[in-house]
Amino acid sequence: MNARLTSRFWVDAYRNRLKLYAIPAFVVAHGDDTAGAVLVKLNTLDGQAVAYHRSFDLMTGDRKWVELTRGPEVDVDAAIRRQRGFDPDLWVIEVEDRDGRHLLDEPGLE
Repeated sequence: MNARLTSRFWVDAYRNRLKLYAIPAFVVAHGDDTAGAVLVKLNTLDGQAVAYHRSFDLMTGDRKWVELTRGPEVDVDAAIRRQRGFDPDLWVIEVEDRDGRHLLDEPGLE
């Protein structure tokens, strides 16, 4: 049996990892603590943003982070609002980094 981390545990671990790199991150929508999906918005502080969500790789069965949408921050925010309309248990974490670092591709977060 595969043990799954709770959403809350993953979010806390992710925010702690970002703190190690002095990358600010904020919970802008608190989803279900146990099984809520997580969406990460990367705000590059230049009016642009990217939203990422976890998806299944059908070839390998692995879960990986993929881009949901990218563009002007207002458009990304609108896409996130639509996602929250479909899934009220969705977590939204906003990461602010001018260099575009989100750390989602690091070991333990992928």
